[in-house]
Amino acid sequence: MLDENTISIVQTTAPVLKQHSKEIGKRFYKLLFDKAPELNNIFNQTNQKRGLQQEALGYAVYAAGEHITNLEAIKPVIERISQKHRAIGITPDQYPVVGETLLQAVKDVLGEAATEEIIDAWGKAYGYIADAFISIEKKLYEETEHQPGGWEGYRDFYVDKKVRESEDVTSFYLKPKDGKGIATYKPGQYLTIKAKIPNEKYTHIRHYSLSEAPNTNYYRISVKREDEHPNTPEGIVSNYLHKQIKTNDILQFSAPAGDFVLDNKSTPVVLISGGIGITPALSMLNTAVTEQPNRKIIFLHAARNSKYHPFKDHIQQLENNHPNLKSLVCYDSPTNEDKQEKNFDKEGYIDLEFLKSNVSDKNADFYFCGSIPFMDSVIKILNEWGIPAEHIHYESFSPVAILGED
Repeated sequence: MLDENTISIVQTTAPVLKQHSKEIGKRFYKLLFDKAPELNNIFNQTNQKRGLQQEALGYAVYAAGEHITNLEAIKPVIERISQKHRAIGITPDQYPVVGETLLQAVKDVLGEAATEEIIDAWGKAYGYIADAFISIEKKLYEETEHQPGGWEGYRDFYVDKKVRESEDVTSFYLKPKDGKGIATYKPGQYLTIKAKIPNEKYTHIRHYSLSEAPNTNYYRISVKREDEHPNTPEGIVSNYLHKQIKTNDILQFSAPAGDFVLDNKSTPVVLISGGIGITPALSMLNTAVTEQPNRKIIFLHAARNSKYHPFKDHIQQLENNHPNLKSLVCYDSPTNEDKQEKNFDKEGYIDLEFLKSNVSDKNADFYFCGSIPFMDSVIKILNEWGIPAEHIHYESFSPVAILGED
C-alpha cells in the first residue's frame, strides 16, 4: 500500500496532469516509440495520427491519480482497459518501460514544476496501479485460455464469406482454420485482429465488435470502411479488409473480449446506436429476442440515411416476428426515396423529446454505442431525464473513454 505522503502528492498534482494531459500523452508516445519501436505493432497508428490515443492516456493517468486510494471508483475504466490489454496481448514485462517513459514525459512537459519528490511519488503510484492491472489481466488470460474452445494469443481464421450490409459496412464470417471448437462470448463483446498488411512496416491491431448472437460455429464482425476526410486519415485496417481480403483468406484473431455486455435482467432494455455502433447493439438484440422473449426491447438507431443503414431489413423482420420489440430509426440526411417511402421515424438527431415519447419506463436499462459526439449527446439526454447511473451502459469505439465532460 502507498504511504500517506505519496498519496497526498499524487492527489494534489493529479489536476495538474489533467491540465497538461494532451501534451504529456503526445510526448509519451514520441519517447516510447523512439525507445521501443516494436510497440508500433501494438498501438493504433491511426488513432495516433488523430491524437486520440494521447488524450486517452492523459485521462487514464489523471483518473488513476485522483482515485489512488479507491481504485474501485474507476473500476469500469480499469476493467475496460484490462479487457483490451488481454485481447491485445500486453505482458507484465511491458509495464516498466511504459512507466519509465511516462515519468520522463511528465518531467519534459512540466519542467521544473516536476520536482524529484513529485516524480518519485508518481513512480510509486504507477507501480501500485500496474500491479493491479497485471493481477487482473493474469486472471483474464487464464480464464480465456482454459474456457471451452478458448486459446492463447492469436489464432488463424479463414473468411467463410463476405456480405455487404450497406454503402460502407461489410460483414466477415469467420471460421477457425484448424477446424476445432471456438469460444463462446457475451453479446456486446469484440474480436481483436492482428493484421499483417502488405507494404506496412508494422502489424496493425484493431477491435471489431461481434455483430451476431453467440454461437459455436462461426464469428461475425461487421466492419465500417473508414474513408479519408479532412484532418482524418483513412482507416488502414478497415480498407484492407474491404478491398483486399477475399473469401478463404486467413486472418488472425485473439479470443473474444470486452465488458460492454447485455445483462440478463427482466427490466425493459433500450438499445441505442449511432452509425457502426449498431454492431454490438445488434448482437445484444439478436440474443435478447431469443433468450429473453418476454423482455420489452426498444431498438433505436441513428444513421445518415438508408444507404448507410446496415441490417435494416433484418431488424425489421425481427420486429415483425417479436411483439416485445419496437424498432425506431433517425436519419439526419434522408434521401428523397427515404422521405417518399417513410423509411425513418424522425429526421434529425435523437433528442430528449423523441426518447421520452418512445420509452415509457425510466427504470429501463440503456445501452448505447457510437461515435464520441453521438454518445456524448446521448448521455447528456439520459442525465437530463434523470436516468440512474446504474442503468446507463456504454462503449466507445475511441480510446477516449469519458463522456459528458467539458
